[in-house]
Amino acid sequence: MPALTLPDGSVRSFDGPVTGATLAAAIGPGLAKAALAIEVDGALWDLARPIEADAKVRLITRKDAEALELIRHDAAHVLAEAVQELFPGTQVTIGPPIENGFYYDFARDTPFTPEDFPRIEAKMAEIIARGAAFERIVTTRHEAIDLFTAKGEKYKVELIQDLPRGETITLYRQGQWVDLCRGPHMPTTGHVGDAFKLMKVAGAYWRGDHRNAMLSRIYGTAWRDRRELDAHLHQLAEAEKRDHRRIGREMGLFHLQEEAVGSVFWHPKGWRLYRAAEAYMRRRLDAAGYQEVKTPQLVDRALWEASGHWEKFREHMFVAEVQDEKEKGRSLALKPMNCPCHVQIFNTTIRSYRDLPLRLAEFGACHRYEPSGALHGIMRVRAFTQDDAHIFCEESQIADETVRFVDLLSSVYRDFGFESFRVKFSDRPPVRAGSDETWDRAEAALKDACGIAGVEYELNPGEGAFYGPKLEFVLRDAIGRDWQCGTLQVDFVLPERLDALYVASDGSRKRPVMLHRAILGSFERFLGILIEQYAGRFPLWLAPLQVVVAPITSDADGYAREVAAALAAVGLAVETDLSTTKINAKIREHSVAHVPVIAVVGRKEAEARTVALRRLGGEAQTVLPLDQAVAMLAAEAAAPDLRPNVPVEAAA
Repeated sequence: MPALTLPDGSVRSFDGPVTGATLAAAIGPGLAKAALAIEVDGALWDLARPIEADAKVRLITRKDAEALELIRHDAAHVLAEAVQELFPGTQVTIGPPIENGFYYDFARDTPFTPEDFPRIEAKMAEIIARGAAFERIVTTRHEAIDLFTAKGEKYKVELIQDLPRGETITLYRQGQWVDLCRGPHMPTTGHVGDAFKLMKVAGAYWRGDHRNAMLSRIYGTAWRDRRELDAHLHQLAEAEKRDHRRIGREMGLFHLQEEAVGSVFWHPKGWRLYRAAEAYMRRRLDAAGYQEVKTPQLVDRALWEASGHWEKFREHMFVAEVQDEKEKGRSLALKPMNCPCHVQIFNTTIRSYRDLPLRLAEFGACHRYEPSGALHGIMRVRAFTQDDAHIFCEESQIADETVRFVDLLSSVYRDFGFESFRVKFSDRPPVRAGSDETWDRAEAALKDACGIAGVEYELNPGEGAFYGPKLEFVLRDAIGRDWQCGTLQVDFVLPERLDALYVASDGSRKRPVMLHRAILGSFERFLGILIEQYAGRFPLWLAPLQVVVAPITSDADGYAREVAAALAAVGLAVETDLSTTKINAKIREHSVAHVPVIAVVGRKEAEARTVALRRLGGEAQTVLPLDQAVAMLAAEAAAPDLRPNVPVEAAA
């Protein structure tokens, strides 16, 4: 007689095995209609699957977070059925839900194209309208192989043959169509709804192996309702307009090429953007009591072995073998991170507790091997710079340093235009260094620090660094996308492995705690995020080119040069456009290039020593005396930390 405990603590008892559908009906007709699945002791089950023992349960409806994965999983099955109805002879392989949607890989002599989508979507709508029930079928390995062999589905047969012996094999039937699947599914195809759309088609190797057959992968997106779908499509359209690769090309910021895969060629305007961000961060770190250092690019393998990175991170490291006869066989690695090198600086002298906390910062150039398929513009590269720092402190100082760091990070994000962020707490991963006792201390210390700092977080189980738990700071951009940038990690392990010590107040030698922290993370990635955040329309202090002086006629060229010189003298990035193009065409050209201010001058302005300022995106012009315009733009172009009455963290 199973007793089912509901989230509110109430218990429902039944005389025999009971399904989620029966439980929902016993609670009420509204829930019976709304329920999509049931969570049984933390695992999702179909509503029709019998529960035979006592369990903690939760009924899942369309409003729950789990509903999206169910909808997308079912949509993938509906897609596969639609394809096989429309294109007989097509074999199905795998089709999982993914972030924001789903895909299904098909084996077909002729790859699909987007021109096939309208027919497929129409057939999917027809299948959804049929409302066929999803039926879970437990079968044997032999029966499943026979079934899919008879259907000519060799890929399904291979999947079944590779399943571990003894694993329960389940099929799901919807009407006459059957697929190999673990489940769970919603009650019927009708529950998918109409908020779906096929998005793109791509090639994909069977099981991700280039030696295998190329399949045709159809991607789709699916949501709870049309409102969510429309919002997602709008976000995608906005993202396309904001794509940093396109904007970077239009503004002449950077380029990438095959001769340096995963590395960025910064152009003069792009490098100015980079330097503006770097200079701002350097000033903020100086004011917050950090000491900047610079450590080597190439470091002997022995250090990476001692730190544990060689074992845990070797596949992502670029390694150079020394050819010199005196050092033959010696291996050096381009550093993928800065932390072991900062410990070397800490270890060069005897440190006292009075020296702590010691905050070492570095704009460290790092290299990590990323598969070519994972590279994405300047967002995912192989050569990058981190705004990295390591705080060596006593265990009792962790909370204070966390408070200081969160305050600094929040202020920096606001200055760059990000008003909100979320925090994830990532605890111990399955493969890690250090004892469970050490991890208990580190996790407890970081949680206590979050409480003192007023940091609310969501758990991100198993995603900590191999040496310690971490906080991940996730930004939300102008169109609602999330980006993980900042991080704070508590590390008791690396100081032990690299023998870092300080003299405590009682004269004993102790290990410092090491706080790994970054605010921007990768400079390259953060600048890509900024480009998309602002769609290239940067605030004046960040703009790669701040002002273009455009004379109306050539007889104002001399005055245009004088205006440009006055603006440059106060530090503005300025160019003159002395072409013979008409002024309206000049304005259009520089507006497309996202120049924030166009200073228009003609004979009248030259005589009156004024300028007509035209702002990006605006039609109106503001006419000001030259001196007043220069002073106003200089003040506006000051970085946030250099503006009057802006407090920054006092040095420690």
